[in-house]
Amino acid sequence: MLILTRKTGESIQIGSDIEIKVISVSGDQIKIGIEAPKHIDVFRKELYLEIQNENKEAISSEEDLSVLINSIKKNK
Repeated sequence: MLILTRKTGESIQIGSDIEIKVISVSGDQIKIGIEAPKHIDVFRKELYLEIQNENKEAISSEEDLSVLINSIKKNK
């Protein structure tokens, strides 16, 4: 993990397309701005993990449904 110290108004550049800028610091909270191309999804970590879990559940449900459909077709 790379650890950097930045002050309000300073940025971190990731590649040529992504800039993360410190907007403000207040107590234990930091407000950041992220500039990235529209094709790159940017999520809070907890939301990203929730989306991943929902996707896994959806795939599992689709597989269960597929097994059920195949079973019904075989029993006809």
